Amino acid sequence: MNNSITNNFSEVLHGRRTIKKYDPNFKISREEIIEMLEDATSAPSAFNLQPWRFVIIESDKGKEDLLEIAPFNFSQINTSSAVIAVFGDLKFVDRAEEIYKETADLGYIPHEIKDKILAMVVPMYNQFSMDEKKESVILDGGLVSMQFMLTAHAHGYATNPMSGFNKEKIAAVLGLDPEQYVPILIISIGKAASEARPPVRLPISQITEWK
Repeated sequence: MNNSITNNFSEVLHGRRTIKKYDPNFKISREEIIEMLEDATSAPSAFNLQPWRFVIIESDKGKEDLLEIAPFNFSQINTSSAVIAVFGDLKFVDRAEEIYKETADLGYIPHEIKDKILAMVVPMYNQFSMDEKKESVILDGGLVSMQFMLTAHAHGYATNPMSGFNKEKIAAVLGLDPEQYVPILIISIGKAASEARPPVRLPISQITEWK
């Protein structure tokens, strides 16, 4: 367990870097990865339906399989402590009853409000087209992915978000149903083996308009 967790928001926000090479001998415990995912999943999602799903690739065999469909990310994958594959579950609405029942049982909302929300949300999402469902889970998956990377930095680890992998094959390679799970990102995580240069960002004046 890494005990050097920072609560300095500015450091977490501005200190995070994208790292491509890690200390291959450093291993993050499963317990700490779970802790970081618990923090990351406090991210917002549409109607709190939390469509994100994760597969943790930490074994040599798992990394070898992943490299078959992400060969251009060899260093990030091979030297990492683990790779987090982030998916969106297209059947996310199936969890609505469970989520809102617990919300009501905890006293956060009255049970009659729970029933009204479910009566609105479930039919609405069931009418979504496949493209609309994918758009929804990709948006929510991006939010939780960024929050995971910031959480990892707070724990003293480096990450690298990657989209350069075979999106048609990754679900099946990792044992998921490709018809249900939409790949969003894979994120390598580990102890950085090198420093990253500070990033250059466009000035706000170039990317913002006021109306």
